[in-house]
Amino acid sequence: SMDSTLHYIHNDSDLSTNSSFSPEEERKSKVQDVVPQALLDQYLSMTDPSRAQTVDTEIAKHCAYSLPGVALTLGRQNWHCLKDTYETLASDMQWKVRRTLAFSIHELAVILGDQLTAGDLVPVFNGFLKDLDEVRIGVLKHLHDFLKLLHVDKRREYLYQLQEFLVTDNSRNWRFRAELAEQLILLLDLYSARDIYDYLRPIAFSLCADKVSSVRWISYKLVSEMVKKLFMASTSTFVVDLMNELVEKFCRCHKWSGRQTFVFICQTISEDDCLPMDQFA
Repeated sequence: SMDSTLHYIHNDSDLSTNSSFSPEEERKSKVQDVVPQALLDQYLSMTDPSRAQTVDTEIAKHCAYSLPGVALTLGRQNWHCLKDTYETLASDMQWKVRRTLAFSIHELAVILGDQLTAGDLVPVFNGFLKDLDEVRIGVLKHLHDFLKLLHVDKRREYLYQLQEFLVTDNSRNWRFRAELAEQLILLLDLYSARDIYDYLRPIAFSLCADKVSSVRWISYKLVSEMVKKLFMASTSTFVVDLMNELVEKFCRCHKWSGRQTFVFICQTISEDDCLPMDQFA
């Protein structure tokens, strides 16, 4: 039965959810034949608040940590057994529980496939994007891993929200911005030249002017990769516009730090062979 589970056969009939389930129907919706039912029932009961008080205050966090493994074992055809528990954990009062789920949501998306991800995981993902920084960092660290699994149209919707990652609860949390720069380098492969120019370019320029040098150094790499990507695109006007803006914004900056940034970006572009030398000149 384990072999059949690993095929992850997706069956739409298993996905019908009805809020007016009777207790008997509710119980039947949690029935599967992959593991002993008593074992699954024991696992699902870990979200019961009374257990947290009498057994272990960390029990919901343990439940959240194990959920991708349980989902993998049961297979996507038995996701209906776990869906309610997952939603309960995703709205848990403890941020550590939500943080645990945020760090593994991209793994769960691989297990469930694109249809279930779009229907059941995307709303949870959107909630995590507006959560505390401790939770948001979980989705940020695997932003590329999650977005690459979404349909192109759905993926484009997140372009408008990337700017929000520049704002954190604590402005001294520079590692958050450094992680954003790292993820944007990976995201360049998922978006068109126009999307990169319109949405990712302003964020990259903002990160290049960050107060923390570690963030700036990653951002120089981001801009150089952006130049390479736009140069390789058939619409070459974007790369010319981008380079003109680099000159205007940094080379002619009245602050020495801005002019220094221009030199470092040029160095990175040159070292990484992002442009032919005649174009660079």
